[in-house]
Amino acid sequence: MTRSLQTVAYPRPSALESGADGRRLGLETSRGATPAGAEDHPRFFSGFLTSPQIGAAALLAVADVAAARYHQPQWRASLDPVVTGNGDRLRFESFSGCGGVYARLDVLAPGLDDGDVGHGTTNVDVNDPLREALSRIGSDDPLHLRVGPEELAVTTLDGPVVEKKVPLPDRWLRGFAEAQVIAAGFDLRAELPADEAVRFLRGLPGAGGGRRAAGGPRWVVPVGRGLRPTTRPVPGAVCLPGPERLGALRRVLRHATALRVYGPAVGAAAGTAGAAAAWEVVLPGMRLTLTLSPDASRGFSGEGGVLDALATEEAAGDAELIAVLLAWEPRIDVADLAASSGLTPARVRAALVRLGTSGRVGYDTAEAAYFHRELPYDAGRVERHNPRLRSARALVAAGAVALDGALASVTAEDGHAHRVRDEAGVLSCSCLWWARYRGGRGPCKHALAVRMVRRGAAVEQAPAVMGGGVR
Repeated sequence: MTRSLQTVAYPRPSALESGADGRRLGLETSRGATPAGAEDHPRFFSGFLTSPQIGAAALLAVADVAAARYHQPQWRASLDPVVTGNGDRLRFESFSGCGGVYARLDVLAPGLDDGDVGHGTTNVDVNDPLREALSRIGSDDPLHLRVGPEELAVTTLDGPVVEKKVPLPDRWLRGFAEAQVIAAGFDLRAELPADEAVRFLRGLPGAGGGRRAAGGPRWVVPVGRGLRPTTRPVPGAVCLPGPERLGALRRVLRHATALRVYGPAVGAAAGTAGAAAAWEVVLPGMRLTLTLSPDASRGFSGEGGVLDALATEEAAGDAELIAVLLAWEPRIDVADLAASSGLTPARVRAALVRLGTSGRVGYDTAEAAYFHRELPYDAGRVERHNPRLRSARALVAAGAVALDGALASVTAEDGHAHRVRDEAGVLSCSCLWWARYRGGRGPCKHALAVRMVRRGAAVEQAPAVMGGGVR
């Protein structure tokens, strides 16, 4: 697994301080993206949280995920959360060190008071002393939140004095991209009232802080006001892989007003060993969402949902156009983008997937919409270090693909020919990867290579068709 270190610099540690007007939470920011360009320490908000204790607990839950490795709990991660100002809300995001859990806290307009929300994305410092201080916030304590340096300090900062060396594994970066692609295919599958939500989550094996639950993926099915466990993916069931990974939700359970569960469309998960799902706790003025990979030992990075978008040059060009039109919107309207760009809605969605691979958009399951953000890492690494994509490009460059109508032959590096069949746009292959996953983890390298060649042929033929008078 390729790893690198990224230096994250803050002007000072984030801290919780007491003052005459109550407690003041200062979250320090690193270098980030804003509408005015890159800034060393952008400032996104200064105002009060309407529910201080709930906000503190939810922020701690996001930090819990950032510090966790659920598959290998003895290895502590050290990934600082990401904060995005979307004009009407603040979003705090993190990814577990094992690459299998994505967490997001949306602090919505009703959760913020007496302050304007800026636009942009950066890392935010959440250190151990701050975590301890946040855990002691009471329900009656007014809490002033500042995201970014103090107003008077913005122009007087001499330079960063706090630096962290943050590990950035490639699988973690790819996981951010895959998680939003997978979530875009989710539907709302169940909604539980507060009492049922607390009862269900507290009753999960391993979610109460004990040892990890044994066995493979678990499933639950909506029944009445609650959820009932089932041993197999019956119609309407939602997968719950590694229930101990929902442990971060324990911090906010007593404040929950509802629990929403999102999963693949009805029937899409049937017959699979496991499926991803999103678990959202609704809080006063906020939402806390955990998205789980299909298995506790399986990160999002290998799911393959972004490969088709990465494999086409058309989506690359479209993504450049769409990126210019984004302005840190909290909800990206596909129809509006299609009208502004002149692209079809399908091409806009493909471009958004492409932008997601570089961390430039995320997906909000509660609103069934993409949102704009700019993750602070090298956008090109996701494509450069995706092994299936690299292998597919090598096969195309070697002339290993031979097309024959709906069939294609791909000659692998060892000389073995694999047969790829196109059935209504869905490619299947005779290779071991397809036999094992049946498309459940994206296309194999052979199918990717065939799709690249077919798209290339279509682009070459398009001018000839236009020249023949067909308009």
